[in-house]
Parts: sequence; structure tokens; C-alpha cells
Amino acid sequence: MYLVHHRGTQGPESPDPPADETELLSPAEEERAKLSELGFDPESFWEQQVVWGDHDSFQHVNNVRYVRFFESGRFHWMQALGRELGGPKRAEQLIHGEGVSLILKSLSIDYKAPVTFPDTLLVAHKPHPGSNNGQGKTSFFVAGAIWSYAQRRIVTESDSVLVWYDYDKLTKCDPGEAAKAALRRRMNLRGVPEAIGS
Repeated sequence: MYLVHHRGTQGPESPDPPADETELLSPAEEERAKLSELGFDPESFWEQQVVWGDHDSFQHVNNVRYVRFFESGRFHWMQALGRELGGPKRAEQLIHGEGVSLILKSLSIDYKAPVTFPDTLLVAHKPHPGSNNGQGKTSFFVAGAIWSYAQRRIVTESDSVLVWYDYDKLTKCDPGEAAKAALRRRMNLRGVPEAIGS
């Protein structure tokens, strides 16, 4: 834990008050607070250990590994969304592609800084309105970020398009108002239904 030290401003008869509890954050709590402030969904937070085998011949985490890291985080976020939409059973259906679920349409990644072993990464996601070009009732955007505990900053960002997909009918679909309302809550955009294709 980090403890913020203050210089004394009072004499021995009146010792300084104890540090405020908000100043006693572990590095993980601090990073989670920062990503939450940036609008990332706290239920999406996924810790990813960097292992030596993640390195490539250039002695940093291979770029392809980040696709997997974002995938793991995205599925963790999808489970949280599924629980909101119908509990543990709905969460399982969502990640196993049963009935109406999600499928990845596109993913772009912006590498900010190389990562090396040892490190722990915090993967975070947040749905957002995006440009809405070509998007409608069947798809939405999800931003992602990977925070390095060792570097104490965002080292990779992503943007993706997810499509609501009916795996029984093998076609994209409108997920219904409950799913769209859940996304609006997670975007903090209540009252802006066009942002997710209402």
C-alpha cells in the first residue's frame, strides 16, 4: 500500500490527523479508480499476468498477445452484461453463443508502449456511441484500454464493433429494449437512445 506522507504543520501538542482513507490505496485500487474516472465499466476490469512466454524475439510482449488480452477482458465484461440481463444462466448463454449473443465484427489496436515481464495488466472496456456510421440496432462500439501496473499508465488502447447475433437463426438481430437499456446504463447515456440504435 502507498501512504501519502505529509509534512507536519502542527506541534507535538496537536499532532496531525491521520491520513484520509482515500490516500491509502493499493496500486491496483489506484489504477481501477483512474480507469473508472475515464469512464471504463468497473465490471469489465480483468487482471492479466504477463508471463515470460508472452515475449517475442524483441524482448517485449508480442503484439498478437494483446488481441487475446482484450478478448479475455471483453468476455469478462460480456458475463457481467449477461448477469444484468438475466442472471448467471443468461451470462453463460451470452459467452457460449446460445440464442441472442454477441459476435466481434472488427477490432483496432493502438500500441502506446511496450510491456515486459514481470508485469500485471488491467484490461478495461466501455461501450460508447462511436460514429454510428453504418451501425444501427444490431451493433455498438466498445473501447478498451490496458493499464500496466509496472508503468502506471495505459499501454494499449482498442476500439471494436460488437454485433448482436442470433446463433439459432445465424443472423444479426435487434437484441430488444432490455439489452439496449443495459448498454445505455453502462455508457451513462440515459436519454440518448440513438447512441445504441434504438
